[in-house]
Amino acid sequence: MILSTNFLKDYIDLDDDLDIHQLAEDMTKMGNEYDTEGKLINATKLVIGEIMDCVEHPDSDHLHVCQVKVGEGDVRQIVCGAPNARKGLKVIVALDGAKLPEIEIKKGVIRGQESNGMMCALYELGLDKKYLTDAQVAGIEELPADAPVGEDPIKYLGLDDGVIDFDLTANRGDLLSILGMAYEVGAIYDKKVKDIDLTHAESDEELKFKVDVKTENCSLFLAREVKNVKIAESPDYIKERLIASGIRPINNVVDISNYVMIETGQPLHFYDADKLNGMLQVRMAEEGEKLTTLDEQERELSAQDIVISDGTRAIGLAGVMGGLDTEITENTKNVVIEAAVFDGVCVRKTSNKILRSEASNRFEKGLDPNRTYMAMERAVKLLSEIAEGEVLKGTEVYDKADKENKKIEITVENINNILGTKLSKDEIIDCFRRLAFECESKDNTIIVDVPTRRIDISIKEDLIEEVGRVYGVDNVEGKSMTLSVKKGSYDRTSREIRNKMVNLGLSETLSYVLTNPEEAPMFTSEKLDGNKESIRILKPLTEERSCLRQTVTTALYRLYQYNKAHHIEDINIFEIGKSFYKLGEEFFEEKKLSALMSGTYYTGLKQEKIDFYTIKGVVEEVLEYLGYGARYSFVVDDNIPGDLHPGKSASIIVDGKYMGYIGRINPCICNEEVYVFEINLDKLLAVKTGKMKYKEISKFPTVKKDIALLVNKDVPASDLQKAIKSAGGKLLLNSKVFDLYTGKGIDEDKKSIAFTLEIGDSTKTLTDEEIAEEINKITENLAKKFNAELRG
Repeated sequence: MILSTNFLKDYIDLDDDLDIHQLAEDMTKMGNEYDTEGKLINATKLVIGEIMDCVEHPDSDHLHVCQVKVGEGDVRQIVCGAPNARKGLKVIVALDGAKLPEIEIKKGVIRGQESNGMMCALYELGLDKKYLTDAQVAGIEELPADAPVGEDPIKYLGLDDGVIDFDLTANRGDLLSILGMAYEVGAIYDKKVKDIDLTHAESDEELKFKVDVKTENCSLFLAREVKNVKIAESPDYIKERLIASGIRPINNVVDISNYVMIETGQPLHFYDADKLNGMLQVRMAEEGEKLTTLDEQERELSAQDIVISDGTRAIGLAGVMGGLDTEITENTKNVVIEAAVFDGVCVRKTSNKILRSEASNRFEKGLDPNRTYMAMERAVKLLSEIAEGEVLKGTEVYDKADKENKKIEITVENINNILGTKLSKDEIIDCFRRLAFECESKDNTIIVDVPTRRIDISIKEDLIEEVGRVYGVDNVEGKSMTLSVKKGSYDRTSREIRNKMVNLGLSETLSYVLTNPEEAPMFTSEKLDGNKESIRILKPLTEERSCLRQTVTTALYRLYQYNKAHHIEDINIFEIGKSFYKLGEEFFEEKKLSALMSGTYYTGLKQEKIDFYTIKGVVEEVLEYLGYGARYSFVVDDNIPGDLHPGKSASIIVDGKYMGYIGRINPCICNEEVYVFEINLDKLLAVKTGKMKYKEISKFPTVKKDIALLVNKDVPASDLQKAIKSAGGKLLLNSKVFDLYTGKGIDEDKKSIAFTLEIGDSTKTLTDEEIAEEINKITENLAKKFNAELRG
């Protein structure tokens, strides 16, 4: 909503030197944020001038040398290229030192002729070209002959207006009008809003027009007729206020429709009465019905669209746009005015499909039915005054709307307890008075009569918010908390996992859950997820954000690509987030822990190039930390997603159940060595764990021994590790793979894999014989199970 301060001053007394920025800030304190604020025309050192003489430039075929009077006895030479520059013309002159939106004017010489300023077109002062005629864009602005030389041209033209572009919340539809803004500003500065003038004359001829409403999606419909209107240019004050509000003036009849909408918040539609069949009918469209709208586009309608008909054909889309067949033209003589309240949901669905407009925006947010009557009377008044129309007696009415004010009871304690204030009853009643709410006081209870213009207020909590806004949040004294605070248990496990991942050296990300249809199913398993469908959102802003992701890894890979494109080599990131899918007719969302690692991994003073075993170690740390030690394994099976490297990937299994995957991204997708894992936290945390058991650190030393085994290539390292652990018993504290070799000196069907074994006893120091015996037990078990041979 763009607020014109000149328009606002028509209904509330404000100082002429009103500080636009301060007004915008004061509105923000009331909860109404703004995007921009400032003057409609941002230009300095402008005066009205008169061209006293105009001759051709001696060295140019299109420039003129003009003598321009800018004040009493002050004539300046200005070189101008406008084709309409001529002697006797009153113009806008930017003097030496003037600052325009695009340039600063300085005295200079143009092709040998001195020039002391610039004669301007309105668009050069910052006014959008859409508000101007072709002639105004092609040349300098031509002012009326009575324009006073030396005066401010912006003030003379009525363009000395302040504008604030507000970004309103969805529930404040009442602020989509000058009257609504006036009530809000009136509450801030304790000013009374002036009544709108609705008085007008009527002819003796009675209205014969009929209204027929055939749908419950219209609760109120009014129709009046004005005859013998004269299509002409609108008065300056209407054009000025429409331009300041961001609307292009067209002619007096069309402009009145827009003017009243901005003024009251009620959209109107004007029909050429001679193109109708004596009636307006409101109904739902027929499936596949066609309508050509005012923008000359043929629209195919559905049964969810509300249409206006003349009994034989559709002539408009209710709340969105009128039809071309009944539009107001230069030849229009008789006008039928429609003012109605349509169902906001239906209008929104239609406008999303057809066209978003100022009118549809207001219908969607809800309208005050009492303002509908007001807007109708205001429109016929202006048509009678500005278009010299004859208003027929009577109004055709269909009315099922609730036009009664809401009465809400609230106590002083209710308000003070929520706001943390100590306001008296009189102070609270004064807040409601400033909002123009009538009140009745009974003991400690206040009965508030909420006007229908405030459709956002329906319960006492809404009234408490109003008191807080008017009293001022900044005036509420801060207080120390009097309740005890303790650490909550909500999402505790997720926080612990997050802290663990950060301690492991990874950075947390927070990414979009929306992606494109091609990326949404990435990193899913054909076997496990083949029947799962990606979920598309109904009205995506872009195709790139049209689907919900099925895996969190999808988002991490996109972040990797972004960072890589910005020359960041070491990327170690993780996220705990949601993934989504559809299975049959049911929708599901799952909580996932996902990580991506590439480049170099730093652990304290040590750094290493990231490989499969680096990210596997991170997974093991997390699973051990959560209490799943000795219950997990990494298995190569057909559950691995196709987007992972088939030879460097595995499924993560806990208690025999699939929990996720780990591996390198397939080289077909990414040439770099990028490793990822994803764990379904909903499934993992459903597997119960016992309480953590702690034991004293051994006082006795441990011994590390390396063994290199020659085994068949198809023997997984995890199977070897299980056998080592089984044979090692209590004395084997840890085992870790540190080398894999398949090169020279090794048979093609064999591989050499080396383990570091940590052996120790918490009750004593082991002897060499005991250590050798432990190693022998392990190697014998490996030889028996896998035909493993010791190398070296």
